[in-house]
Amino acid sequence: MSWPIENYALLSNCHSAALVGKDGSIDWLCCPCFDSQAFFSALLGTNENGRWLISPQGEYKSTRNYIEDTMVLETYFETPQGSCKITDCMLIEETPTLIRSVQGISGEVDIEMELIIRFDYGSIIPWVRRNKNDDGIHAVAGPEGLVIYSPVHLHGENLHTKANFKCIPESEHSFVLRWYPSHQSIPSPIRNPQKSILKTINWWKKWANKNKYQGFDRPAVMRSLITLKGLTYKPTGAVVAAATTSLPETLGGIRNWDYRYGWIRDSSLTLMVLLRAGYLEEAIRWNEWLLRAVAGTPSQLNIMYGIRAERRLTEIELDWLPGYENSRPVRIGNAAYEQFQLDVFGELIASAYIGRTFGIPINENAWKIESELINYVCEHWQEPDEGIWEVRGIRRQFTHSKLMAWVALNYAVESVHQFGLPGRVEYWKEIRDKIHQDICTKGFNKKLNSFVQFYGSEELDASLLMMSLVNFLPITDPRIVGTVEAIQKYLMKDGLLLRYIPHSDIDGLQGKEGSFLACSFWLVRNLNLMGRNDEAMELYQRLLSLRNDVGLFAEEFSTLHNRMVGNFPQAFSHIGQIGAAMSFKAS
Repeated sequence: MSWPIENYALLSNCHSAALVGKDGSIDWLCCPCFDSQAFFSALLGTNENGRWLISPQGEYKSTRNYIEDTMVLETYFETPQGSCKITDCMLIEETPTLIRSVQGISGEVDIEMELIIRFDYGSIIPWVRRNKNDDGIHAVAGPEGLVIYSPVHLHGENLHTKANFKCIPESEHSFVLRWYPSHQSIPSPIRNPQKSILKTINWWKKWANKNKYQGFDRPAVMRSLITLKGLTYKPTGAVVAAATTSLPETLGGIRNWDYRYGWIRDSSLTLMVLLRAGYLEEAIRWNEWLLRAVAGTPSQLNIMYGIRAERRLTEIELDWLPGYENSRPVRIGNAAYEQFQLDVFGELIASAYIGRTFGIPINENAWKIESELINYVCEHWQEPDEGIWEVRGIRRQFTHSKLMAWVALNYAVESVHQFGLPGRVEYWKEIRDKIHQDICTKGFNKKLNSFVQFYGSEELDASLLMMSLVNFLPITDPRIVGTVEAIQKYLMKDGLLLRYIPHSDIDGLQGKEGSFLACSFWLVRNLNLMGRNDEAMELYQRLLSLRNDVGLFAEEFSTLHNRMVGNFPQAFSHIGQIGAAMSFKAS
């Protein structure tokens, strides 16, 4: 039985990420990058697929927190014999390094450590040898190596590495794990782990201090911003959608996808909230990554790219892993990279425009690329696509996709007017207005008094809540009011919104899913715009109560099981939380 997703906390060094359970077990870790092969994969299988446990023996209770404004985790264990603390920290440096420091607080606590290294997503048992100085062990399998340094004596037992030691007040036992390419020399030990942890704490606090947001619910916004930073790949500026792969959208289901890549949509929205909080440097870095990624003809634009701007993200299934709570298949790669999603043009052009308004320097070459993309939208906006939710059924005329095509043209026109950039502004205006009329004519269902998921349908879609947020129509327009009411009536389940009602004939997949948290945050923003502030606050507080104990959101929430579902932590959910908080007036 797997831990509930919400029992995990995220560690990140802005290169890769780990998930640590409340029991002191690291059950997921990919190195050296977010999308690398995992060597702790218990999250998607069993302990034998790799994990690193440090915890008291016998009965205990645990609580935990991030050190304020950092991604350094402290887990406190209370036992009948005493108490201790584990500090988990990924160092902000090129060589992937994870430090686990065990400190005694009171009494005498017996600690057990079990290290199970399994390379290639839990499939390969490595060759393990003791270090020359007898200060730990190193493990090698194919191209990868790990070295673990510790003054605690480690021993092998049934292909596991174990240790037992006692914690007393003011005692400190450190374990340092470092990844390296196996053809290179083993990285040297960290001589002063506590100093390295302090350096990392100071790095995070220095970054957090740049936050200029002083509005409503700043602490929650700060934690979400730190989480988004933790999902940023420092070498290129890419932002991954989540730190994990194949955490299911419904327990035991098949909707299990790899989210360790940079979606244009998610990344663009991340850029916008970072800019509003004053993080211009991150926005510039992301913009540079994007320009490298989209190089080529507009018809070759991907909806997502690898963290180094790779285009091919071939999807395969790992049949040796049973999946999180038997949710098969486990996938790496994502075949959706081949899809045509019209909406990403809108998010891309909007983010570029907003970036300029916040001071990102105008780049002549970047504007040439944008202009080509805008002209491509003019020529192809009438084509069907797979839509924002990446359906794997037939292409359709999704209303949200047309909306974002309109957004692309609208911001293109604004860029010409506001920044004096060259462009076919009259032609762009003409196409923009045609798209607007097309949506209002074909995307609105008079019977439902609502815009619908795709032209000619009677299906609702929570993505239509974006219509007012991108100023397609004023919030007071009866069609917008009707759409919000219809979405609340038909897509609200146990107080939270579904993206849409899943049908295999629409999305090509069987099975249900949880409530998509970002959609409920969009509803909060709509309610605030409508002046229904009490309703907005009630929903916002409900959503905030779904965070785990260290302030993290997954992609979705299952009201049936009262648990998080989907990949974790999810950038889209944290973006939604920030946007919703910013929609309230500061008290």
